[in-house]
Amino acid sequence: MKYQITILMSSEIRNIEPKAVWNHFADLNAVPRPSKKEERVIQFMVDFGKKLNLKTIVDKVGNVIITKPATTGMENKKTIVMQSHLDMVHQKNSDTNFDFDTEGIKMYIDKDWVKADGTTLGADNGLGVASIMAILSSTNIPHPTIEALFTIDEETGMTGAMGLEGGLLTGEILLNLDTEEDDEIGIGCAGGVDITATRIYTPEETPKNTIAFEISVTGLNGGHSGMDIHKGLGNANKIMNRLLFDGFTNFGLRIAEINGGSLRNAIPRESFATITIDSVSKEPFLFELSQLINEIKTEFSSLEPNLTIELNEIESPKNVMDLGVQIGLIKAIYGSLNGVYRMSPDIEDLVETSNNVARVIVKDGRIKIGCLTRSSSETNKWDLANSLRAVFELAGFEVEFSGTYPGWLPNKDSDILKVLKNLYIKMNNSEPHVAACHAGLECGILGQNYPEMDMISFGPNIRGAHSPDERAQISSTQKFWDFLLEILQNIPEKK
Repeated sequence: MKYQITILMSSEIRNIEPKAVWNHFADLNAVPRPSKKEERVIQFMVDFGKKLNLKTIVDKVGNVIITKPATTGMENKKTIVMQSHLDMVHQKNSDTNFDFDTEGIKMYIDKDWVKADGTTLGADNGLGVASIMAILSSTNIPHPTIEALFTIDEETGMTGAMGLEGGLLTGEILLNLDTEEDDEIGIGCAGGVDITATRIYTPEETPKNTIAFEISVTGLNGGHSGMDIHKGLGNANKIMNRLLFDGFTNFGLRIAEINGGSLRNAIPRESFATITIDSVSKEPFLFELSQLINEIKTEFSSLEPNLTIELNEIESPKNVMDLGVQIGLIKAIYGSLNGVYRMSPDIEDLVETSNNVARVIVKDGRIKIGCLTRSSSETNKWDLANSLRAVFELAGFEVEFSGTYPGWLPNKDSDILKVLKNLYIKMNNSEPHVAACHAGLECGILGQNYPEMDMISFGPNIRGAHSPDERAQISSTQKFWDFLLEILQNIPEKK
């Protein structure tokens, strides 16, 4: 087998403590729930709420809201909104045979971690959803009135949060369960904007006396383009472009196709390109490229030990790119910033502004490049976005900005922050890490229609989100659950 451990059935996952959380997580992970295709999971949540005889509604964009009255003695506590998103990032290893549209996630236990077999796990944000479900279905957990808000499409546009109308919720406090460090209390996050550069070209007939190769860049860690962008991990699109630039500059390499990366919020793990060179240049080309490959592997040896770059000779394609357009493409990708643009001047170790060169597609006369720019500063978000626009437009591309969403400004005087901070210290004999994050949480968007709502974010340890290495820590989930139960009992009373 691929793993030296047994792939366990969901029944084994269901025996993990806290069982209430892991049982609901197993149920949830049996439901395909890709972003933009949440119909099945929306119905799953509606059926769940109605089975509990709780007030359950679906708003006009597809968000599900389930309301549960306060338990006896908690009626005078402030109403809380417990919020997580239903969709999950779909990523899998290239050698994994799996259909996200029809199959449930295959999970297994590896010591203190729950993982998936070659795919993303969906702990982001499935563990948050499952925890809320556990509270809603409980019969013995004290809590104030709860409005459970399950949003859609968080991962590819946050359209659920954007479409939530004011007035649907009455809660004064929002508990967002989408943080991935169990010692962190989130009080702010970055906003973002999608940048799409496109260009049409006329394919040219492949020159005679050429030889073709497929170049593949695989084995990178990938990861969350917000939470992991500062780590210096390899970006398959940028690595591929280095290879193409070198081959073109020294040997007149021609590009037929490129297929690199996948989702905008995932650091690209893989890229594939079909190229041609003159037959007489084969040996020096292979020698030169092998030297460059070794240099790149050396650069990333400590961060990306599994990086694999391969060349396989293939049948020559019928067409290659227009030469002038190809030059513009290679130079534009080279000139596009990938990674950290600016660190926060106000919060230590916080990335303020970054960009992820997420997707590169070249095929059949069309080029499409997708980036996600993030920033906790609206002015710097647009500064970087316009910088990227300038690079692409100089290369003849049309550029579109879309899916923009605001950041969540930190409030260090938050009343619910004081509650969580004091409880964390009491339960763990240590200070929590109160911080803003570079990921895109929905709090900033929700705050536009609910500006008076006091918001906070926390969650269990999740590693490798947005990649097939995603994993959730079992012991941390128990810690998070205990913390959540204490929070529910210590919600302030209504004024």
